[in-house]
This record gives sequence, structure tokens and C-alpha cells, in this order.
Amino acid sequence: MPQVTAQREPAETSPAVDSRSPFVRLTDLIAGLTPGKPVINLSVGEPQHPVPPFVGPVLAAHIADFGRYPANKGIEPFRNAVAQWLGRRYKLPRPVDAETEVLVLNGTREGLFLAAISAVRWVGPRAGPPAVLIPNPFYAAYAAGALAAGCEPVYLPATRTSGFLPDLDALDDALLARTVAFYIASPSNPQGAVADRAYLERLAALARRFGFLVFADECYCEIYSEHKPAGMLECSGPDFANVVVFHSLSKRSNLPGLRVGFAAGDKNFLGPYLELRNVAAPQVPTPAQHVAIAAYGDEKHVEENRELYSAKFDLADQIVGDRYGYERPAGGFFLWLDVSKQGGSEVVTKRLWQEAGVRVVPGRYLAREQADGTNPGADYIRVAMVQDKAATAEALHRIVAVLG
Repeated sequence: MPQVTAQREPAETSPAVDSRSPFVRLTDLIAGLTPGKPVINLSVGEPQHPVPPFVGPVLAAHIADFGRYPANKGIEPFRNAVAQWLGRRYKLPRPVDAETEVLVLNGTREGLFLAAISAVRWVGPRAGPPAVLIPNPFYAAYAAGALAAGCEPVYLPATRTSGFLPDLDALDDALLARTVAFYIASPSNPQGAVADRAYLERLAALARRFGFLVFADECYCEIYSEHKPAGMLECSGPDFANVVVFHSLSKRSNLPGLRVGFAAGDKNFLGPYLELRNVAAPQVPTPAQHVAIAAYGDEKHVEENRELYSAKFDLADQIVGDRYGYERPAGGFFLWLDVSKQGGSEVVTKRLWQEAGVRVVPGRYLAREQADGTNPGADYIRVAMVQDKAATAEALHRIVAVLG
């Protein structure tokens, strides 16, 4: 495979690079256009399934804790619940130490962002301009963190030819020697690709060899088609060296508004990371942490949630079929549809809005142009399977009716 060389890319603030949120760009794209039918919003990855029934009672039981400042590290019962859940969910080389290897987060977006800033201090001098490696397409917080840390974001194409994951064979030693952090999402957003154990073990070995950190975004780990996705911690060795995983209740438990997640892994990094968060990040309210304890102790609602997504992917199998390069993803809750024959991501997004009232995201807005001028998302649209079954079926039928 061709190697990803140590290229210098234009700053994100350059007029040639639109670094705005994909959703801001989408709003501008369809501004002034009238939806052709009643709107079905499949653009934002915001779960619409019911909130678990235990949320209200747990909050009520701990309402007085809203009157106290919580510790930024997280309460001990929360960290214990996370450590125990990780031990049940993954085949770990040893139990996670709740005291030194787990931190509570406000969801994962702020955690992923601040991680890059802490990483550039932790890894020390690099053999060249410090770089942060990012799968392309990607979650916007990765690039924002890289830029805030003063690092060069290097976008690694994650296309069909590489299994929708960055091609590790394409990374040359010169680039890896100046790498500060490598962001990886499995299951990936938007493609739904899942990295196997061999891939994750190899990535962890590269991180140890070259001294960079792996930030594994595992927010979609509980939404999968057949097999539980492997986790970075179970592939990183007994000391979890150079590896941190990020998890959230947003997708797992349909609680995007709760803003609770966690980071776990290399204690040598999490120490200085906590120091940064102590002065730069808001604490997580204690009642919310108690909800998280209940959520990580209950698998029934997770299984029911997964069944709801599975039923909607059954609809996609039937309605979309083999159109637009569709294949049922291994994980996550997005369709990543190839609309190159229909005019590309932006043209199709406008058509679906004007003719069908269906709101999707152009894949171009979820990716960056590579050095050769190509954009790995330009031929795709992302469809979030977050509405109920009836609305999802209606939206898929509209998409097929418009695009053929």
C-alpha cells in the first residue's frame, strides 16, 4: 500500500479548509430549501429510544447531591462500577484499578478533546513537528483537540479498500516518530467498521514502540450486528501502556443528555490528564454519576436497545438491499451509502431534503481533503438510524424512491 508520508497540511483556519461543524455546514447547504415532505431527521446521531426506567428514581434519590461540588476524578462508587463493567465486558489481562485507571468524563467529546492537549505534554519532544493521526472521515473533536494542542492533524483515509479503517501498513516510521496520539474509533463513525484483535494489538505495539498514545473511542461498542467488538484495553498488554479508552452512556443507554462517560487505561497518562481536567473541565454532577452506576450494572436495557437497532437494520436490508454499496455494518447505528452515481454527497443531500423531507449528512462534511485532493467522504451520505421503526422505514422508502 502507498505510505502516508510526513506531509504538511494547510492550517484548519485556512480559507481552503472549512472546519465548521458538519451540522452547521449542513444547515447552510439546505438553507432556503423547502422540504418536499414532512421532515424525518436522520442527520444527528442522537438516540431516540426510550430512556431507561431507572433514571428518574436514581436522580430523585440523590437530588441533594446537586448542592455539592463533585470531585473531578469521579466518585469512588462510579469508578468501581466502571472497573467492574470493563472486567465483565472485555477479556482483560487483569482487573482495572478503579483508583488510578478510571476517570469520569462529561460524555466523551470534552474528554477526547482535552486528551490531545494533555498528550502533547506527556509524550515529550517528537522527531519532527508533532502530529496527531486521525481516521478520515472522523469525529470532529479529534481534529479540534489536535489543533488546540498545537499539533498537525494528519488524516488517514479510511475507505472501502482498507476496510474503512486506517491502513497501518501505509504509515512510515518518520510519521510515527513524530506522532503524539492516534485516534481510533471501533465501531467507527460513520462507516460502522470494527477493528479485530490483531489490528488493535498491532496498533498498541506501534504506540509502545514509537512512544505515542492511542485514544480509542469505543462509544458504539454495545451496538453491533453479530459479534461483540474487541476493546483496546484487552489488546494492549497487562499494564495498558500508551492506551486510553473512552466510553459514554449516550449510545449504550440512550442518555446523550446525561453527559456521563469515562476514560480508562494507562495510569501514567491519566494522572497528568486529571491535572489538566482539574483546571479546564467541568465536573460531572454526583446524581448523574449514580445514574451511570445503575446503567453499568444493568444489561437488560442495553440488550433491548441493541434489538431495536437490529430490527431497523433488518429494514435497511429489505428496503435498501444492494443499492448504494450498502452492507449491513458490523457495529454502530449509521448507514454509509455510496451515492457517487447519483451526484455525490452534497447534491444527494439537497435532493433528499427537497424531494423527500429526509435530512442526512453529506459525507464530505465528515472528512477532510487528503494531500491528493480527494475526500474519502465525498461520495457518501451518512444516515443515522435513530428514529423509531416506522419513521425509519418511511425514510428509507423515500430515499430509494428519490435515488432509484
